[in-house]
Amino acid sequence: MSSRASVRRAPGFTLAEILTVVVVIAVLAAVAVPLWRVHLLRVRRADAIQALIAVQNAEDQFFGRNARYASGAQLNVPVPAGLGLESRSARGYYDVEVRSGDGLAFTATARANQSGAQTADTRCVEFSIDHIGMRRAVDAAGQDRSADCWH
Repeated sequence: MSSRASVRRAPGFTLAEILTVVVVIAVLAAVAVPLWRVHLLRVRRADAIQALIAVQNAEDQFFGRNARYASGAQLNVPVPAGLGLESRSARGYYDVEVRSGDGLAFTATARANQSGAQTADTRCVEFSIDHIGMRRAVDAAGQDRSADCWH
């Protein structure tokens, strides 16, 4: 009997196999985590869009009752004297503001609130919609990103 036949290999994994698995997991994590964070930022933008569409609908109803648009001070006032909306979006990622100078026009704006995770979104810093439905968005540098952000 040769000496090779008498040597039995113990069950388990070799160090090289374990290191290979660790390296593969590290590479996958290095790619997946940043992509997941970007995905979360994009998904949270829907919170701003929903809030602004709610403001637009409420402003249209207010205009139908009062022949003028509500001012920013009337955002939180209950219907029929105001819009009956919160100044923060439904999921809390954005602060909502309404500006109406003469009551014949309005602009609603949503910005990421300073205490939330959405402040990391530098691509879509501010969303806005006006009385004619014009949708706008800008990045941190003030460049127009309407096409990217209002998807």
